[in-house]
Amino acid sequence: ISLCLWTRITTTQVPFMKKVLIPTMLDEFAAELLKNKGFQVVQDANTPIDDLLKANSDAAVVIVRSEKIGPAQIDLLPELKLIVRAGAGFNTIDTKYARKKHVDVMNTPGANANGVAEEVVAMMLAASRHLIPADISTRAGEWEKKKFMGSELTGKTIGILGLGNIGQLLVKRLTGFEMKVLGYDPMLSPGLAEKLGDDITDIDRIFSESDYISLHIPENDETRGMINARLFSLMKPGAVLVNCARAGVVNETDLRLAKTDKSIIYCNDVYPKDEAGPKSVADVADIMLPHLGANTREANFVAAKRAAEQTIAYFEQGITTWVVNKELPDGLDPQYQRLAYALTLIAHRYLNGRQPSRIETSFYGNLKPFAKYMTAPIAAAICAFDSEDLPAPAAAEKLLESRGVELINREVDDNKHYGESMTIDLSAGSDVIHRASVRGTITENNLMVARVNDFDKLYLDPIGHNLFVEYADEPGVIGKIASLLGEKNINIIDLRAPQNLKIGHSLAVLKTNVAVPELLIARISETVRAKMAFQVSFEG
Repeated sequence: ISLCLWTRITTTQVPFMKKVLIPTMLDEFAAELLKNKGFQVVQDANTPIDDLLKANSDAAVVIVRSEKIGPAQIDLLPELKLIVRAGAGFNTIDTKYARKKHVDVMNTPGANANGVAEEVVAMMLAASRHLIPADISTRAGEWEKKKFMGSELTGKTIGILGLGNIGQLLVKRLTGFEMKVLGYDPMLSPGLAEKLGDDITDIDRIFSESDYISLHIPENDETRGMINARLFSLMKPGAVLVNCARAGVVNETDLRLAKTDKSIIYCNDVYPKDEAGPKSVADVADIMLPHLGANTREANFVAAKRAAEQTIAYFEQGITTWVVNKELPDGLDPQYQRLAYALTLIAHRYLNGRQPSRIETSFYGNLKPFAKYMTAPIAAAICAFDSEDLPAPAAAEKLLESRGVELINREVDDNKHYGESMTIDLSAGSDVIHRASVRGTITENNLMVARVNDFDKLYLDPIGHNLFVEYADEPGVIGKIASLLGEKNINIIDLRAPQNLKIGHSLAVLKTNVAVPELLIARISETVRAKMAFQVSFEG
């Protein structure tokens, strides 16, 4: 009987023969798997996508690779229920419009990771041994051995910015080259870093000491243009920079100057748009590839398999783990997700660059049932992905787990009468534990940070540019800070200055009209002998 029941369950057909449209060069395994489960599949990578959508307006599912799915495309499919991006990034899909139309959007993170990691190794080798120009020269009948004197990877230092799926796989693939690995990832725990064998450090050290630098960071407001003149000035002459991340993270103008000054070798596989035509980076890139990172048979197969499996699980079992534009449950104000993000961002900055190994949360009052929906904005605050497109709770938990970060949701005592508030604590370190704790709530529809560590009654609205300075309590400190800001024509819009009488410290939080430059923050810190000085900026 059990065997018969198992057979009946595993061969369940999807009601009404739901149609799946695959307008891309995806491995045919996806179509086969879906057909075996009773889906009607149309796969056509040659017909223009809009024409294909019009001809299949009854499609319930669309599976894409890099194809753009915006409002115009979604509106052509009135029966659409699900869009699956066979890959990690989903910036080519209008997730907000899809949500408005009650369409779920999924991705398949990690499916392409190994392909990208191996491409980085290939580009490093090609650049170091001059494979491309040497091939062209030899085919032309030349014999220029002296001209193409190369260098070896073995024993060199590689710096990796971003140690997610791709970065971690890159570390493993380079093991045989006996390279020294420097890593930067604000979300990676020390325990996982030790397991990987990485020396987790800051960005400046990576650019100063590395012979090779590989970028694996997303493009957002914080990372756009971050690889700039200052970092280029730190690089060794002749060092290799590989960008298989996003085009916008590198300042091309600054790169041109650095190429002249330091003969930096630049390998590039990413562009503002994946399309034919002239590329602005052509004059500075030593190796250019047409976004081939995920373009392997193996990656295509894995992405196809996961896309099909997730589609089947979605309709047969209602599994929505990988939905990236999930609708919030009734009763949860989305403002609380913004609050969770803001509190975590402040706590993370208080750790002064240390990677958290543990996150402990407390949700009071009516927020308790919605604790899991705060996981994604918490992860966004200590990672570099865009908080506008949050993953589903289960996916965010897996992301934290992959970085070696433990997440604990504590039982709370509502007799404390904190109302609908939350506390987020971050811990870092092993021998010496560093902690940061921030509590907040929403009052009159405004976010409010109530406490930072033992500095209570802060009552800060996390909007705009906020300069945090903790110092030994003494007269005149705030005046000194204000004077230094005034020298640079920076206005103070608001000031909060709670005290911690137990340790004799004060915390000044100054909201300014513009961002305070890092050099000025360092000068303020030195002048007032600050225990901690940093800036947190919020939109709104």
